[in-house]
Amino acid sequence: MPKSKIQVVNDNDEIIGHKDRAKINYKKDIYRITALWITNSKGEVLIAQRKHTKDKDPGKWGPAVAGTMDEGETYEENIYKEAKEELGIENVKFIVGPKQRRYTPRNFFCQWFLLNIDRDINQFKIQAEEVEQIAWIGKRKLIDEARENPDKYIPSMPEIIKLFLS
Repeated sequence: MPKSKIQVVNDNDEIIGHKDRAKINYKKDIYRITALWITNSKGEVLIAQRKHTKDKDPGKWGPAVAGTMDEGETYEENIYKEAKEELGIENVKFIVGPKQRRYTPRNFFCQWFLLNIDRDINQFKIQAEEVEQIAWIGKRKLIDEARENPDKYIPSMPEIIKLFLS
């Protein structure tokens, strides 16, 4: 099945075109992603380690779910698709969260969605091609670990932590 094209937007997050993933200039082109911030009633955050074979941030830890938007998708359609594919999450309602703008190391808008769910790690069905592993982590531990070992996390993790944990 051929890959869809990625949405390219302007500084106002308005679609101006579509490009094949391989042709995206990650410094110049502005694209769209979605991400899901998952917490539980214990005050923990679900994080995911990217597959070591990924071309962007291989083996790094980041939000539980994230995905680049394909041509024709809305933010909502994309996050529900990604959550189902990456963690087997379905039949739950996400809350629309904030939208972030990133300029470096890649240039994108990220629409956040929020979910509070009490589920054991083994109740998630991880997508082996995308996700190495997932883990619940206490908020304080995540803050400390990301500060002490920044290379363990995706480059935007400090901003994500500021957005949700400060």
